[in-house]
Amino acid sequence: MTQRGRATRTTGRPRGGQAPRGGPAPRTAVQGGRGDLAARRERLRAVIAPVVAEAGYDLEDLAVSRAGRRHVVRVIVDADGGINLDAVADVSRAVSAALDAAEETGGDIVAGEYQLEVSSPGVDRPLTLPRHWRRNVGRLVRVTVRGGTTDGRPAGDRQVTGRVVEADDERVVLETDTESAGWAYADLGPGRVQVEFSRLDDLAESEDLDDDDDDDVEDEER
Repeated sequence: MTQRGRATRTTGRPRGGQAPRGGPAPRTAVQGGRGDLAARRERLRAVIAPVVAEAGYDLEDLAVSRAGRRHVVRVIVDADGGINLDAVADVSRAVSAALDAAEETGGDIVAGEYQLEVSSPGVDRPLTLPRHWRRNVGRLVRVTVRGGTTDGRPAGDRQVTGRVVEADDERVVLETDTESAGWAYADLGPGRVQVEFSRLDDLAESEDLDDDDDDDVEDEER
């Protein structure tokens, strides 16, 4: 979901207008290094995080980048049970309104025209927190298990692919082809959800069967 943000007056140029006559546009309107973007991200987080929390969701990521003469503000939100498009749209409107209000009362939040993008996490986002693992119970995940000890000797890191069968605040249990084992999160690297084409095919077949059943019911009703 994308919202177009308003330009702030602190850049020295009218909202949506051209640079003032008689000289070049202020440098702050078009330039800024990594430190500048990091500072903007923190100011944005201070405004956005409470709005997302009040809506009942988790702020999973907040990124700020430049695209030509504008900033792009990307916000990732999620919740237990997932978040649908209607909820994303609601959060997007609430965040946009909060940013507008913050700019009018607090001045330089983004500095210039910006584009707001609010979305839910994709399957390619790494699992790094307990809630990420909890929300993916039942899915196949690949993860690096950090080396411990084997027979009293240091063991190297290894890759494990297994289905998440249990996850709480302390550890996750994965079921592999050979065993079911649990690890503390401190012993795991970021997990990656694996796309299972066979399960997608099964789901598609199930939906086809459901459609056939609906047709049969409609025929009977006629």
